[in-house]
Amino acid sequence: MNDLKIIGSEEWCVFEGLGVPAIKARVDSGAKTSSIQATNLKVITKGTQEWVRFEVNPLQENRSIAIPCEARLVDRRMVKSSSGISEERLVVKTPVTIGKDTFEIELTLANRDTMEFRMLLGREALTERYIVNPALNYVVQDFSNEEIACKYAPFKKEKTGLKIALLASNPNLYSNKRIMEAAEARGHEIQFLNVELAYMKLDAQSPEIRYRGGNILTDFDAVIPRIKPSVTFYGCALIRQFNNLGAYCQNSAEAITQSRDKLFASQLFSKNDIHIPITGFAKSPMDTKDLIKMVNGAPLIIKLLESTQGKGVVLAETNKAAESVINAFKSVNTNILVQEFIKEANGQDIRCFVVNGKVVASMQRQAQKGEFRANIHQGGKASIIKITSEEKKLAIKAAKILDLAVAGVDIIRSNKGPLLLEVNSSPGLEGIENATGKDIANEMIVAIEKKLKFSN
Repeated sequence: MNDLKIIGSEEWCVFEGLGVPAIKARVDSGAKTSSIQATNLKVITKGTQEWVRFEVNPLQENRSIAIPCEARLVDRRMVKSSSGISEERLVVKTPVTIGKDTFEIELTLANRDTMEFRMLLGREALTERYIVNPALNYVVQDFSNEEIACKYAPFKKEKTGLKIALLASNPNLYSNKRIMEAAEARGHEIQFLNVELAYMKLDAQSPEIRYRGGNILTDFDAVIPRIKPSVTFYGCALIRQFNNLGAYCQNSAEAITQSRDKLFASQLFSKNDIHIPITGFAKSPMDTKDLIKMVNGAPLIIKLLESTQGKGVVLAETNKAAESVINAFKSVNTNILVQEFIKEANGQDIRCFVVNGKVVASMQRQAQKGEFRANIHQGGKASIIKITSEEKKLAIKAAKILDLAVAGVDIIRSNKGPLLLEVNSSPGLEGIENATGKDIANEMIVAIEKKLKFSN
């Protein structure tokens, strides 16, 4: 017992075998196995043994440093995370150095991005070696900021391109992955930021945006906002803050807010002589019959104001059905638009992708049989289409009126000529890139370069 050394509740660990010069660990006697932050895991075979290749981001406050590691795989275990979800984790064995002592430990490889510490030192590593004094930190070994900076200097890449943030919710979405790839391919540094994990400090002297455990976000040249409708209010507040900090935001908060308010957007289009299907908006159920008559009667479209991807959009085939749907929507006190149904469109619409005032790609979407919504998310089929100059002008004008640098403009062909359906400020790339074969993600990055007058 007397031979045991005292260890604090936080300590520095060194993994020479993995090439990690120093990583801060939280000492946790409540956890059995130690755990380290690891991403991009790949199991490989060396002779008769299984090994794992993975990357470690050892510094909480600098996620641009990623160290490629390799270690022998010793186990696969079901581990319950702090949120109570069980998942399979790969376990490796590797030597760790704490102060003057070096010994082998087992490490589970986990994504600890949301945790305050990139590593957790469990009781298997502590048993018969240390006694934990939770009141102390860095008892065995401490490194100054200068020493850490020196250790990690070889891993820092020279900045050759722009520093871009992709502000979204799901890094695994096709569109987000493509934008990340396109930025990296053009030599830029791009960081994925989850809207809901960022928070801000409002202050005249030193405004800030912080992320996950206090990492201060600075020096972004540009921000690509792709915020889902449910986080519009908060996402737009973040975009304004980035703008205040000097970053160019590809779509401004004002432009996104306007495009998400379908009623306001429709009023702007009418005011600017952009033809849209006849649209009605009302509050009181008493007006239902006249509202239906006003948009030329059934069949007609009824939309929730906040609808997206074709959700919250209903086709009422008869006046009676239209009344029922409108009154049902109103009984739950939600805002709705009613719109004339363009029968001659035959369930087809056109999506024009506008970047910096140019239509860079267009596709036709055909609704499934028996379905009137042509959205890809509703099973619509996409194909390449040559649009008319009138349609091109309409798409460009619509994006310009909402002041969107990137927009998905939906148009429908009617007997009266092209009509504008709506404008999306975070248009998806998958359907249109696959249908047209065009690299739209690259177009978005090139547009940022032009805006910032950047040349390699």
